[in-house]
Amino acid sequence: MDIDVDLIRRDLAQLVNIPSVGGSDAEIAAQRWTAATLTGLGLEVDQWRLDLDELRADADYPGEEVDRDEAWGCVGVSGPGTPALILNGHVDVVPPGDAESWTGGDPWHIREDDGRWYGRGVCDMKGGVVAIIAAARAVSGLTLRRPYAVHTVIGEEDGGLGTFATLRRGHTGDACVIAEPTDQQIVSANGGSLTFQIVVQGRSTHGSMRAAGHSAIDAFEVLNRALRELETVRNATPPPPFGELPWPISIGILHAGDWASTVPDRLVAEGRYGVMPGESFGDAKRAFEQALAAACATDPWLAEAPPTVTWPGGHFAAGTLPPGHAFGDEVVAAVASSGAPSPRLVGAPYGSDLRQYAAAGIPTVQYGPGDIVEAHAIDEGVLIDEVVACARAYAELIVARCSATQI
Repeated sequence: MDIDVDLIRRDLAQLVNIPSVGGSDAEIAAQRWTAATLTGLGLEVDQWRLDLDELRADADYPGEEVDRDEAWGCVGVSGPGTPALILNGHVDVVPPGDAESWTGGDPWHIREDDGRWYGRGVCDMKGGVVAIIAAARAVSGLTLRRPYAVHTVIGEEDGGLGTFATLRRGHTGDACVIAEPTDQQIVSANGGSLTFQIVVQGRSTHGSMRAAGHSAIDAFEVLNRALRELETVRNATPPPPFGELPWPISIGILHAGDWASTVPDRLVAEGRYGVMPGESFGDAKRAFEQALAAACATDPWLAEAPPTVTWPGGHFAAGTLPPGHAFGDEVVAAVASSGAPSPRLVGAPYGSDLRQYAAAGIPTVQYGPGDIVEAHAIDEGVLIDEVVACARAYAELIVARCSATQI
């Protein structure tokens, strides 16, 4: 099947040029672009405005970390009936940071250099989205016995609202591939994650009289050591298919103080906490809070002024393809048929929409262009050959699953 790299380049340039940071109007514009593109390929497109109030009132609402007044869903299907295959990709991206730090100074303009494309989202995961579109284009002239579906979603970066809404609308299928970057492997299991906020109190005084106060930064150092110890304990014996440190604890935002010569009396730390497969959110939170409480008990200041812990934002459960499920082998075979290196089934430490499809009873894996190390980075990039190879593998999988009378 022919994969046209020039059309992939055109699609990716257009999609990257839409600065679809979560919660922005451009997030809506990106969904309009995918709906128009899928319609142009002959798919029957369901584009709908999400009922945010209804979704947020749902007991299983996955949470959000950005403000949204409007959001849209987009699903394209190739024909009637239950799709034999879903291809999923999210169009929202994280903020680019300082634009001047990007080579060329514009993260929203695709740049090509030495066999790679650069720009915000080319790896996570607009490269995967355009690879899905290229696969749909490649099979558009074939007669398939069963349909496939393309799900493009918003909100993956801050909780998974888009896929949640898509499943709630009734869009389903027999199996799913999410085109997240997987570094030429197949991710069959994800760790989960929670977003935490820790507020630490200190006692302010003039910086020249430091000993008369108590720095909230010093108090937080005690808690941060406890979190490092908790991380070590929780990651001591990860099960297959996970590798080293599958459930990390990281601090992403730290605020303290408002004047250089004042001892800070308040610190706010926000971060990400890995959740293990089979672990409930309640159990994960208890382990975290108990570790901090034990640390506070050993520190005179924190024993009297314990921190406040809250859990804002997205709740990503762990998810997995059932062990030994045949769909993993089917994806391996499709990748091999495309001419790409034979992949392994691995576990990933980050959360994704895999857990939502898995919870809905849809066998799901991730396979997509790029390396997660590139995601969210300055000068985010992806190998052009990987985008093309993934498009070819998706096309092979569509043919394999949708041409058969039984799956």
